[in-house]
Amino acid sequence: MKRNDNTRESFSTDAEIRKRNMKTKREPGHRIFVTRSLQLDRIKFYGFDMDYTLALYKSPEFEELTFQLVIDSVVELGYPEEIRQFVYDRTFPLRGLWYDKLYGNLLKVDAYGNILTVVHGFKFLSGHEVRELYPNKYIVGDDRIYVYYTLFNLPEIYLIACLIDYFSTMATYVQGRTAVQFGGNILSFRAIFNDVRNSVERVHNKGQLKEMVCKDIQKYIHKDERLPVLLDRIRSHNAKTFLLTNSEYWYTDKLMTYLLNSENNNAKRDWKSYFDFILVDAQKPLFFAEGTTLRIINPSTGSMKLGTYSGELQQNEVYSGGSCEVVSKLIGSMGKDVLYVGDHIFGDIIKSKKQKAWRTMLVVPELNHELKVFHDKRDLFNTLESLDTSISELLRSFDMTANHGPDAVNKIKQKIQQCTHELDMNFGLLGSLFRTGSRQTHFASQVSRFADIYASTVVNLVYYPFFYFFRAVPQLMPHESTVDPEEPMHFKSWGGDTPQSETSDRRRSTMDQGASGVSRFNHSLSMQISPDLPLHVTHDHDADGDPDDEKAADLDQDLEFDLRSKITYTPPTKKE
Repeated sequence: MKRNDNTRESFSTDAEIRKRNMKTKREPGHRIFVTRSLQLDRIKFYGFDMDYTLALYKSPEFEELTFQLVIDSVVELGYPEEIRQFVYDRTFPLRGLWYDKLYGNLLKVDAYGNILTVVHGFKFLSGHEVRELYPNKYIVGDDRIYVYYTLFNLPEIYLIACLIDYFSTMATYVQGRTAVQFGGNILSFRAIFNDVRNSVERVHNKGQLKEMVCKDIQKYIHKDERLPVLLDRIRSHNAKTFLLTNSEYWYTDKLMTYLLNSENNNAKRDWKSYFDFILVDAQKPLFFAEGTTLRIINPSTGSMKLGTYSGELQQNEVYSGGSCEVVSKLIGSMGKDVLYVGDHIFGDIIKSKKQKAWRTMLVVPELNHELKVFHDKRDLFNTLESLDTSISELLRSFDMTANHGPDAVNKIKQKIQQCTHELDMNFGLLGSLFRTGSRQTHFASQVSRFADIYASTVVNLVYYPFFYFFRAVPQLMPHESTVDPEEPMHFKSWGGDTPQSETSDRRRSTMDQGASGVSRFNHSLSMQISPDLPLHVTHDHDADGDPDDEKAADLDQDLEFDLRSKITYTPPTKKE
């Protein structure tokens, strides 16, 4: 025991020395953020999406190209030629917004469906106008709502706003609550959404957008020299890598050749050698449900071979379609031994987490902008916190006998609104991706719930060792955050008429401890009338490995807790 104490003291001393003499190893832009604890040495498979994950599109160049192509498509449907005058504005669209197909509004909502911001075209609705359409300032995510989950949606969001604003302000159109009228024609906001959504699908599926990207790939795709280094390091640590993308093989081949093109001894290396398994045309989120037929692709021609593939997945082969269930069996994955990295909060993260319990990493390219603004304007957020605290201080001394509250509360609420608006405008016209003032958005809640870790780019993994333990910060419940150890609590616990300290310690167990520390059953014939005190650690929330894993077994042996001395347990006695 003495040796352990000395070791613990030396660790503490080393930590203090490092803190005093060394700068933070990882710059803010290189960090990975944790919502759920994750131990990298438990991961056996690293899976990657391609678009906006391994292949990060340049903004606003790619969005401007998409915007113009979609405008051309909707003009072909009969929309006015004047809409070609619209110029893409990157400061307006924000992913995570909801579109209300009934009223034609873009909504920013919190984790519970409470409405934070409403925009009709380019017009931000006032509180009174919002309550006229949404009496409780609340909306349910049903068929009436379309959620813009991905960065591919940004040009679509802006075009929707442009069209709604055009039809709402031009004199030749009369706006109703759910549609616009011109002559004897009616154009509903739902129809506008459908036309734009279908046009976006055509632009992506016809291949015109992808062909233009491939013609000038340097203009539209970021190339990071750390990416091939990351993929090689993963495999050098006995983990396998796989590519799982919705893109077709020809497009995947073009982008991955550009991103992973390297020369060793004047010989070009094939990008497929960086992956153990390659799956294209995955059709996520369908891949995580019933899936599609798994077929093998001929890389030289891009054509698919006849029939369903049923053998083991082979390196340097390319597969199309499939399902998560089938692929998991073929590669021998159990679920939690997979870390899947993607940018689509629904198609990549939520579905893989719910269906197969994969560990997840969300790529949020907007994160560096969010960090910089929050850093530069942290004083505004601190002001918001102090204003919230001041309201609590003002109301602390009132109880139900009071008839009137302090007038200062309303003035403070006005200051909170002003401060929130100022903070939002530093992020963009629709504010932060993660919050409005002190309220977190629906997108932020999904990140917290389904993404184990998240970062601005996948290559941030190179700054962490493969034994790293991403440890989630403890989250306090509101009642826990108010507890002050120095403050006395003069009340009885629920169901606790007699304080525990006044009762005799009647802890017991049917497990007798021998001299060797090995438990054995006490074969007593007496009836057991109360539960036993557990003599081992019962929680398992940080252990994702195989129960028979040697590392897990070694860890359990190192946990030498004397639970009888640390835990008070008094079985109830029968009342006379």
